[in-house]
Amino acid sequence: MSAFASSEFVAIACGGTGGHLFPGIAVGHELVARGCDVALLISPKDVDQTAVRGVAHEFKVVTLPAVGLTGRNVLKFASASLKSYRAALAAFRGRPPAAVLAMGGFTSAPPVLAGKRLGAATFLHESNTIPGRANRWLAHVVDECFVGFPEASPRLRNRQVAVTGTPVRPGFTISDPAGARAALGLAPEKPLLLVMGGSQGAAGVNELVLAAFPKLLERLPDLQLFHLTGVQDCERVRAAFAPFGRRVRVQAFFSEMELLLAAATVAISRSGASSLAELAAMRLPSVLIPYPAAVDDHQRFNAQAFAASGAARVVLQKGATAEELVSAVMELAAEGEPRRRAQAGLAELDRPGAAGEIAERILLRLALRKTGTAGQSGASSEAPASEVRWQAQGGVR
Repeated sequence: MSAFASSEFVAIACGGTGGHLFPGIAVGHELVARGCDVALLISPKDVDQTAVRGVAHEFKVVTLPAVGLTGRNVLKFASASLKSYRAALAAFRGRPPAAVLAMGGFTSAPPVLAGKRLGAATFLHESNTIPGRANRWLAHVVDECFVGFPEASPRLRNRQVAVTGTPVRPGFTISDPAGARAALGLAPEKPLLLVMGGSQGAAGVNELVLAAFPKLLERLPDLQLFHLTGVQDCERVRAAFAPFGRRVRVQAFFSEMELLLAAATVAISRSGASSLAELAAMRLPSVLIPYPAAVDDHQRFNAQAFAASGAARVVLQKGATAEELVSAVMELAAEGEPRRRAQAGLAELDRPGAAGEIAERILLRLALRKTGTAGQSGASSEAPASEVRWQAQGGVR
């Protein structure tokens, strides 16, 4: 049990993509375990609505009419943001939150501003090496920032920045690959290549894998493939892989990602920060193909951070060849020094306590607020844990 067990109400703005939603859910689980009531504020997008069905019994779920800023829809974005702000205020008025945590993306700003208006402590989490636009703007507004990569810290205008890592959902723990393959209906003794392009798939990744797979089979005749394509590409990719029979499974998406990651020998993946955190948690070596249109090219910087530790290989989508992809996959699939180095690098990058640390820091700040010490030098994020706990408990040793 946490030293800061609480019945506080905490709102988490985490909609828009799986990369924001799933880490938010992970923090929500930790807060609930510490006695809090938690609301998830999400967007109307299908990925959000589908993902929260399995946790609606645990959290209050509020859908905000938010839309992303694409550069061509400024008026629509502004109108939706104002409506989201009003919707958040309405949702909060019955029971104002003690804290609001923003996980980044276009659902973040309105709930934070609504929470501040009602006196809530405010926080944000930035999972990428290059902070997104919403978090860059919010950083000077919130009380404290949490980041997944240390490289993000100096890019946020806030004196209170803690490197926590990126939270992953419960269940992402190292387990038996053969058992996981058997549970998926695959041959337990044969290697498995997992392909995932993010929560909505990736056409560029799909094309590269279609070209590379026959060449991979020449090198690894027993190789199996589980390919997550996204909805738009699923039938086309499934038809293209039909000649390979049962060794290939093609699905638009899959809800039990912890089972897939446990089963895989190597992955081909985009380099969104949430996916990278899950790969690290499962010690799964990967070939990363950054999304080339990501804002500020942040996926390329994420991928480079993983490559620098030896945890992954990077293949840039523009100009990539099937042979380049095959070479990178083979290097990590084979038992040997490159694979061992990759798994050691993943262990270094893994932050298994990220969700719990964020929950503890939120509750700590709430406790310090009640004692009137929040914002003082002794209550900073740099203070030793024993000292801030002593302050939160009234200064009595």
